[in-house]
Amino acid sequence: MSIQFIDLKAQYQHLKADIDARIHAVLDHGQYIMGPEVSELETRLAEFVGVKHAIGVCDGTAALQVALMALGVGPGDEVITTPFTFIATGEMVALLGAKPVFVDIDPVSYNLDPAKLEAAITPRTRAIMPVSLYGQCADFDAINAIAAKHGLPVIEDGAQSFGASYHGKRSGSLSTIGCTSFFPSKPLGCYGDGGACFTNDDAPAKKMREIRLHGQDRRYHHPAIGINGRLDTIQAAVLLAKLPSFPQEVEARSRIGARYSALLGDVARVPVVGEGQGHVYAQFTIEVDNRDAVQAKLKEAGVPTAVHYPIPLHLQPAFAALGLGEGSFPVAEAAGKRVMSLPMHPFLG
Repeated sequence: MSIQFIDLKAQYQHLKADIDARIHAVLDHGQYIMGPEVSELETRLAEFVGVKHAIGVCDGTAALQVALMALGVGPGDEVITTPFTFIATGEMVALLGAKPVFVDIDPVSYNLDPAKLEAAITPRTRAIMPVSLYGQCADFDAINAIAAKHGLPVIEDGAQSFGASYHGKRSGSLSTIGCTSFFPSKPLGCYGDGGACFTNDDAPAKKMREIRLHGQDRRYHHPAIGINGRLDTIQAAVLLAKLPSFPQEVEARSRIGARYSALLGDVARVPVVGEGQGHVYAQFTIEVDNRDAVQAKLKEAGVPTAVHYPIPLHLQPAFAALGLGEGSFPVAEAAGKRVMSLPMHPFLG
């Protein structure tokens, strides 16, 4: 018997009537770009996260770009982030002509280590962009304190942590701007690409709304350079259908993650959930010895696995110009050799 790494079909069958009705409503009214479902979703997302503003965008990568642009990040600037993440995090910094400055990770949470953060701040630092990896928020109390001391904004890359909690608040509400992804495999996913930015600050909210519409503040009037970063109406409709049951899915993920940890704690290093935190397990990631052999055995047994992420960003060819070789970030490099993700979705038996 083979099991699904992420079972979107089971979720669809569970929510089929609501999803179909939402999609057909869009087909009936025909407003495929910036239709009414987009603003409705933004209202619901803002309420869920607990912020004043939610801005729907075309994907999680664009969410980071829009946030960075709204804060004025550009050539000559530096943005501090983690090397242990999907390439989009560093990629958007570089795309804007800025320099990603990496800080090694905490070996327990895999998130940016606040103890190493302050040493990376220079006069060129324009923002700090921690990642809430695997579905658990970074240490925002410590990160925000350091950022405030230096007068720096913080962007949460919460592409994997939508629905996670941190001392009574939700991912997306923990920093100057929060960003997330609605890629189909994320905790809350649509049926294509999608994303959102969150903030309580009116000024960056206004800028982000304009940037995602080619820098437009009204039709054919462009105060700034922007991008085509709109969220499709049909994707907004899918998310609206999924959102009401999402809290129950978060609970299921937490329950399944706890059971995994109880059963595997003696044979692998399992996730550690921080005090006062709620993990959404976008990936259930363990550490093992002899990873290749373990993956091969699991594959024989019909259990799919994945590695998030085998090569840290500083060792990627795209960032070779930074001159950061092997040994620059030993914790991230060690994790890349040992981590392995197991099937995780709310419908696991």
